[in-house]
Amino acid sequence: MSNVDLVQLTQETKKLSAMVVEDEKVANELLSSTFKNFFSSVKSCFNGKEALEAYLKNTPDVVFVDIIMTGMDGIELSRKIREINPTQIIIVISASNDIEKISESIEVGVNSFMQKPIDTKKIIELLTSVVAMVAKKKKIETKTFSISLPLDLYEIVNENAKAESISKNAVIIRGLRSFYE
Repeated sequence: MSNVDLVQLTQETKKLSAMVVEDEKVANELLSSTFKNFFSSVKSCFNGKEALEAYLKNTPDVVFVDIIMTGMDGIELSRKIREINPTQIIIVISASNDIEKISESIEVGVNSFMQKPIDTKKIIELLTSVVAMVAKKKKIETKTFSISLPLDLYEIVNENAKAESISKNAVIIRGLRSFYE
């Protein structure tokens, strides 16, 4: 915990939104209020049905879900979210130590599992992991493209890149950004 820069971690998590799905009122309020310190917004839901409806309206970056809930449990909710968005970051936070339930949540493809009760150290480790997952997800989602330039434009791009000691791609990207802004 001592080697984690909390300010930097918070700067990264504040770019993200979260949803907490927990049927126990006190636990929901505790998790939601804790995560509000880290995320730009936190939607709080008390059951799977409510959470699925909220998810469809406003997709959060991270979904924190309890396994055992009345009605639609956390595993079924996670399964439905996976069908909608296979790359959604889903983290189970549960007091359950039922191996079958834990195995089933892994089969559904949750990204992480955290045992309750949670403490500050666990939350910081979890958020560090979330930031890494989001970075990896964004890297995968980054599109690459190929561009052919007329020779005269290529020479201009090449000269500008050499003059500024940057890549030719950086010069082209800067040009595209200024054009589209």
